[in-house]
Amino acid sequence: MTTLPPLEDLPWYVAPLPQWLEDFGLRMAWPIVIINLVGTAFGFWYYGFHPYPFSDPLMTWQFGVEPAVMWPFVPDSPMATLFIALSLALWKLGRNNEWVNMLAFFGCIKLGLWTPFVLAAFFSGFIGVGWPMYAFLFCSHLAMVVEAFLIHRYSDFPVGAVFVAVVWYGFNDFVDYFVPIVGTPHHTGLPAQQILAAGYSHPSPTHEIAAAGAVVITLLATFLALTTRVEKLEAGTIEAER
Repeated sequence: MTTLPPLEDLPWYVAPLPQWLEDFGLRMAWPIVIINLVGTAFGFWYYGFHPYPFSDPLMTWQFGVEPAVMWPFVPDSPMATLFIALSLALWKLGRNNEWVNMLAFFGCIKLGLWTPFVLAAFFSGFIGVGWPMYAFLFCSHLAMVVEAFLIHRYSDFPVGAVFVAVVWYGFNDFVDYFVPIVGTPHHTGLPAQQILAAGYSHPSPTHEIAAAGAVVITLLATFLALTTRVEKLEAGTIEAER
């Protein structure tokens, strides 16, 4: 029987999953790690890293359009699934890393909510991928939110690690929507965008709607992370006083 981290008396808004689902997710950590690594590989392929088929250029689609120096800021969802895979794997190996935990928490909240948001907001543009792919993208990203709420069981949500995640995802929002530094803004390709010399066009109001969703969700993830920290401290204090 796998030893699970102890339960804490946390409010529903920072620990919304039922205990049985938390326990199941933690017991199934290794299969979930593998699923997320497969999702990461698919995500990089989706953005245009194509070692296969051999007939394709190695870098095509969005990777083929974006300046190479900005590639780390392009595959947001695959990076989030990589972070949660590393977070769970390091915990299982007894090498818990709070920076990775917070990058995973922010990434799964951020992309797990933003992607269904834009899929719904721009339904008529995205449904062209076909219902099976649309449903897969929608549901798999919502599953990332569920994964995020496993992390409080083995993380202390330290402020320093939260700061690292805020800087990373805040900078992502900065270059994705506001000041791209090189080329055009680097967010995931959306309907109605057209290929330019160094990036994509960003028609209004698509760009503004996607930006508003991203910023709001980043703020939500920050609030949830810091609130979880406070609630865990308070729960620990109450326990110590008994």
